Amino acid sequence: MLEHQLKFRVLYSDTDKMGYMYYGRYAKYLEMGRVELLRDLGLSYVSMEDSGLIMPVLDLKIKYIKPLYYDEEIILKTKIIKRPGTRIFFEYELINPDGVLTTLAETTLVFVDRDSRKPCLIPSDFKRKIDAYFE
Repeated sequence: MLEHQLKFRVLYSDTDKMGYMYYGRYAKYLEMGRVELLRDLGLSYVSMEDSGLIMPVLDLKIKYIKPLYYDEEIILKTKIIKRPGTRIFFEYELINPDGVLTTLAETTLVFVDRDSRKPCLIPSDFKRKIDAYFE
């Protein structure tokens, strides 16, 4: 398993009239977790796209357990729990300042050739970097 932790503060612009983090904003923070996990591996979306690979989100699941509030410092744990093939699966946990689990989420992204728009296998350099965590 591969895991990354990121701390962020809930922005005022991401809250609703009830003072909760708006449900539609969670996807943005999940993406931040994915991007930073990949960056820690020495990978970036920019370099992947430049090499002809895109990774659209195929599936997003979120379970809201407790609300998040403006200016709370949140811990976002992002995990890759199994080796990717043509798809890569991420799991997430959001934890509030009291150490309480507030949100569980999952995303599935698919590796796609930018030009043909068809699914493809994980690139070899990407695979090599991830495989090191699953041996």
